[in-house]
Order: sequence, then C-alpha cells, then structure tokens
Amino acid sequence: MASHPLSSPDQILRIHCVKVFVRDQDQSLRFYVDQLGFRLVADTLLQSGERWLAVAPPDGDTVLALVAPKADSKLYQLIGCPTDVVFVTDDVLARYREWSRRGVKFLSTPKLRRVKSASGTPVPTGVEVPVWGGVFTHFKDLDGNSFSLVSFDEVTHAIEAERRAKAERAEAERRVAQELEIAKQVQARLFPQDLPPLRTLEYAGTCRQARQVGGDYYDFLATGREQLCLVIGDVAGKGIGAALLMANLQANLRSQCAMGLDDPALLMQSVNRLFCENTPENAYATFFFSEYNDQTGRLRYANCGHLPALLVRAGGELERLESTATILGRFPCWECSIGETSLFAGDTLALYTDGVTEASSPDGEEFGEQRLLACLKLHRDLSSSDLVSAVIDEVRCYSPHEQQDDITLIVAKRRFDQSNDQMGLPYERSV
Repeated sequence: MASHPLSSPDQILRIHCVKVFVRDQDQSLRFYVDQLGFRLVADTLLQSGERWLAVAPPDGDTVLALVAPKADSKLYQLIGCPTDVVFVTDDVLARYREWSRRGVKFLSTPKLRRVKSASGTPVPTGVEVPVWGGVFTHFKDLDGNSFSLVSFDEVTHAIEAERRAKAERAEAERRVAQELEIAKQVQARLFPQDLPPLRTLEYAGTCRQARQVGGDYYDFLATGREQLCLVIGDVAGKGIGAALLMANLQANLRSQCAMGLDDPALLMQSVNRLFCENTPENAYATFFFSEYNDQTGRLRYANCGHLPALLVRAGGELERLESTATILGRFPCWECSIGETSLFAGDTLALYTDGVTEASSPDGEEFGEQRLLACLKLHRDLSSSDLVSAVIDEVRCYSPHEQQDDITLIVAKRRFDQSNDQMGLPYERSV
C-alpha cells in the first residue's frame, strides 16, 4: 500500500456534518433543542432557496443538518430509517431518564455489555486481555429516525479526564489573568506619581506597554534643591520577567539617589553593581540618566547603551546625546563617563525607547529617528504633555497593527517665560 505524508500539525481535519432527513424542519428543530438539549448552529437560506438548518449536541463539534427533502424524491424515502449515528455520553442511565421525562421514545432500556479487546496486537504471556464494558440503548426522533446512545468505560474515563483538565486550565488561566492584573496595578505605581515643580523646565512622560506589564522604565527624581533627574530605560525581554527586572532597576536607582550621591558617574557605577548582583547573568538594560539644574540649565547625562537623546534647539538644530557607557547589568567592573550640555529657552529634549522608533508600518518600514525628529519639530509649540501625546498618536497611526514593544517617551522643554512654573500639576502617566 502506498504511503502518504501526514498532514501538517497546524492543519485541521474532523467530521463536520451528518445529514438527518426530516419531514418538517421547524418541528424537528423544537425536538432536538427542547427535548434533547441540542443547540442551534445555523438557520439560513442558501442561494438555491434551500433552508440550511443545523443543530449540535451541547458537548460536540459535529453538527446534524436537518434536511427536508421533496416528497417525490428518493431522499424522502430515507426518513424514519436507522441513521447509524452514535451519541456518546458519560452516563447513559441519567440521559435515558432525563430524555424519557421529556417525551423521547427509546426502543429499549439501557443494557450493559462486556467487550473483550480483539486487537491484532499479541498479548504477552501472563497478561490478561483487557475487558471493558459499555451501556447501550436506542431512541427515535419525531420522524422515526433512530440513533444509538452509548457509554464506554474508556470513553467515560476519557470524558471525565478531559472535563477535569478543562476545568484546571480555566482555573489556571483565571489565576494568571488575576495575577497579571495585580502586577499591572503594582507596576503602574512604580512610574512617577508626582511632578516635582521646576521654574525653568516643563516636562512630561508616558509608557504605553505592549502587554499588561513590561520592561520599559522612566522616572523623574528630585535629587536636591533645583535639581531633577530625568531617567529612561529598557530592560531586555518582555512580560513578567522584564517587569521584575525593571522594578529591581528602579529600586536600585532610587535607593542610590536617596543616599545623596552627587557624582553621576559614581551613582551609575553603584546602580550597575547592584543590578549585576541582584539579577541573573543574562539580564541587562539600556539606560539614560540625566540631571538637570533648574538654576543654570545645565544637563549632565550618562547614556548607557541607550538610543541617543534628541535635543532640538530653538533654532531647529539637532544635538544627539550619544552613548557614554555600555549597557547596565553585564559587567561588574564598569566605567562610565558623563556628558554635559545646556538647555536654553525654547529647546526641546526627547528621551525614548526603541518601541517608538522601531514601530513598523504595514509594509515593514520602521518609524525611525527622522520621523520622530520631524514630529518633534512639527508640534514644538505644544506643551510637553501634548507633544508626548502627539508623538504617540503619530506612532500608532504609522503602526496600526498590534503593538509589539513598549513605547516610552519623555519630553522636556526649557521655558521662554521663566516666571511660570508647573506647580506640581499632574501629567500623563503610564497606561
């Protein structure tokens, strides 16, 4: 016999439909739904004018098509014949009693039969041939079409095992969903909840996560009088694992900032050392740390393998704040140099993660740094919060399909009028 290759595991092959010939479709529908507890699957009119009416048992995928043939056709003669359709249940007696009360006609009471396996497989000496039992009966529908109703020991056990497995899967999925929701709420509290007021700088940030939790991080930390740290990072990975690493990184940074380290290089070395000590060997993060002086406008920064920050001058010139060190978390012995620049009235600073620039169009082209820069220049007259929203909206419009990576963005603008301040008003937070 010629052999044929097996179907791909991704392909589906199953029995879909069995035809049952009836005289009146509406009456038969009421019988199958009301008396047998079946569900209506389809009731539609085909182009040929034929009514397609199908029902299915409550626990099955195979459907019964209730077909009403013309009275002068050969198919009409099949009404009231044995269908050779066998329904399997885990308890024939219970089903027999229930359906009998509903008026279903059975041809006999359920009977128990013992069946000995007759497979061609040799049975080793001393091993008994398995014997299993089944309960059998037959019933008719309104038109006299007969069906078998059976239960087998093996089938019953399989049904019960499947039922338990389904319940366990549902409970596991419920617990996972509940835990993810709790994790989402906890992580949302890790993002900045307050906006330290500054006299010369207006700023805002947001994180739009691709999943319920993620590895992107941003923060605003007041480290002293007239000094503010603007921080953004991207932990390798996605989901719960990345979120835990992100929480670890945030805790390390905040604890070191609380100790009052004035030297950004020493601060970053300490953060890197703690991150190395408290995370797996393969964990790492790109990170951009900056410290803004509200009095002088000076910005000191450390770019640890992160995307370059974009500093758009009031006149439209661009200054890219490139890497000053390698990534965090991989090298315990780690050096970091500090860059320095200044923000002047009308300047705009943008810190972002790769979820912004690597968002792709339906054609697969990335949003890219140039589109981000064009968007910043186009909407430069907006407030920082509105500018953040404008960039996010443009990214999502450019990449309308399902979000693949966390999108995090910080925008800071040096004020023209330094007499105003932000007064600690709320800004757009993580969502």
